[in-house]
Amino acid sequence: MNPTVVCMGEALIDFVPADGGLGLAQAARFVKAAGGAPANVAVGLARLGVTTGFLGMVGSDPFGDFLVDTLAAEGIDVSSVRRTSESPTGVAFVSLTAEGEREFMFYRHPGADTLLRPQDVAEDTVRACQMIHFGSIGLITSPSREGTLHAVDLARDAGRRVSYDANLRLDLWPSSAEAKEGLLSGLNRANIIKLSDDELAFLTGQTDPSRGVRDLWHDGLELMVVTMGKKGSFFATGDFQGSAESFVVETVDTTGAGDGFMAGLLAGVLGDPESLQDSDRLKKVCRFANAVGALATTVRGGIPGMPTRGQVDKFLVDRG
Repeated sequence: MNPTVVCMGEALIDFVPADGGLGLAQAARFVKAAGGAPANVAVGLARLGVTTGFLGMVGSDPFGDFLVDTLAAEGIDVSSVRRTSESPTGVAFVSLTAEGEREFMFYRHPGADTLLRPQDVAEDTVRACQMIHFGSIGLITSPSREGTLHAVDLARDAGRRVSYDANLRLDLWPSSAEAKEGLLSGLNRANIIKLSDDELAFLTGQTDPSRGVRDLWHDGLELMVVTMGKKGSFFATGDFQGSAESFVVETVDTTGAGDGFMAGLLAGVLGDPESLQDSDRLKKVCRFANAVGALATTVRGGIPGMPTRGQVDKFLVDRG
């Protein structure tokens, strides 16, 4: 069976402090977890019942084995994952301090994920899916920039939906100007876009989501959603705008929150395509996505924190 959604980009090893509330300099013990934003989204979608595939490059090393095995164990189609001996699988150390500040340290100079070339793209899989999802990390360096855009343009030419997460990691870009240009190159190819309020401000200088979305809107867009932490999420289509409230939970690790939200959003839109023409229905979809994102923060690690549909449904019933 062809995947409904193909998630493309980085699959990494996340090392998260075993003791919460410590920065990377203070932490003495770390827990290994499969991660990388598109991989997190792929698992999130699979656990929500969406048939999913992953397209990317990992190293021919034990960490690469671990990532492929982790994705396959979730029922994700890994036939489009490529292996390389040119560079090891990327590693990221991620922490959330007691003050709520997130820290990232990436070891990928280069990482295997950055080596995906256009000829490595499984073109038949891309053309056969209903939607391809990607983020900005794959756009930072060559050859993954060319590989990523090749896959996206294939999907567009085949009439497939393109989903995009801005996912700004400024330290990975050569400069702020190149980061802005790179994020916009992905955004301008997408039909469904998620970005945080901080990313909106970075791209537009706007703190008002309504104004910021208007500045970024283009004719090919169907939906743009701005996540705003405790303030919930703001959504906009070409015809209407609205917002959905957030949920208060006992947060352990925020690493996968945005990826959980993205998975919930895509699962919701796929499950109710007409929500893009109905404000009340789209608000329900975004509330579902908010719940997925909230639940993802209650478990340490990105992929381990992705909830099942049953867990999300129960959570929403309990919250009324």
